Amino acid sequence: MRDLSRKRVLVAGGAGFLGSHLCERLLQDGAEVLCVDNYYTGSRDNIRHLESHPNFEFLRHDICLPLQVEVDEIYNLACPASPVHYQADPIQTMKINVLGAMNLLELAKRLKCKIFQASTSEVYGDPHMHPQKEIYWGHVNPIGIRSCYDEGKRCAETLFFDYYRQHGVQIKVGRIFNTYGPRMHPNDGRVVSNFIVQALANRPLTIFGQGEQTRSFCFVDDLIEVIVRLMNSPSTIIGPMNIGNPSEFSVLELAEMVIEMTGSTSQIAFHPLPLDDPKQRRPDISAAKELLDWEPQVSLRQGLEATIAYFLTTMQRVGYIPTL
Repeated sequence: MRDLSRKRVLVAGGAGFLGSHLCERLLQDGAEVLCVDNYYTGSRDNIRHLESHPNFEFLRHDICLPLQVEVDEIYNLACPASPVHYQADPIQTMKINVLGAMNLLELAKRLKCKIFQASTSEVYGDPHMHPQKEIYWGHVNPIGIRSCYDEGKRCAETLFFDYYRQHGVQIKVGRIFNTYGPRMHPNDGRVVSNFIVQALANRPLTIFGQGEQTRSFCFVDDLIEVIVRLMNSPSTIIGPMNIGNPSEFSVLELAEMVIEMTGSTSQIAFHPLPLDDPKQRRPDISAAKELLDWEPQVSLRQGLEATIAYFLTTMQRVGYIPTL
């Protein structure tokens, strides 16, 4: 029988990189967790260590289809988040962003519960404002190869705010900037995982353009902390709110740091810049600091140490690189 004193929380996309860390955190906080995923990009390996937990439940389901469950809160993290994955099936990516958001919002409306939307810095596109503030509307190509994700997330934000205004749904919207850490997919095409995998295998590190484009990298533990704080904040705080690390590094700086930290013999290989690749990306997190009393605690070097250790163990286990 369910313990009614415990909060029951649905995490859509709970078997993904961020979702699995969120499930873990919520269980630590004493909640019952219903992890919903269809393994489109998530993995059972990410949640295997949670399966024996008495307060953890897994449901294989595609949120593009309606979902009938009873929960107290909803976190929507369901969507492929790397260009390799979301560009593989752009129509499905748009469906997840739009139909998935609508189905979860309908559920929140029926249950009269809070719902968090994992939005993204990609809503700013290739920004003309730097650093990016929440008031900036963005500079996005609506018909480019990244549009299924960029515009899909923008549409999801629109839906969230329309459900808030029209139906009084309690929403929380966080715009996530580049996040990294253990359980990243090794082949997701994101720059941190790409560089670490290439460096550990002593293969050339692939840089697009001259590596002058900048990114801000937030360690997963910091990101999960601010997501939970936003969800638990007063009802007047709805977002959208930038959540990420404002420390800015060029892609070339990151590559050189990864080579040095892994002791790799890798060289750097330069390739043409992809279409619509943003030149600068750094969040203004003034709102998160003021309203949530939050700012990142983990430096890039500290976070890379943990992430490199994870990839080293993972790659050795599958025989991709020899055990030292």
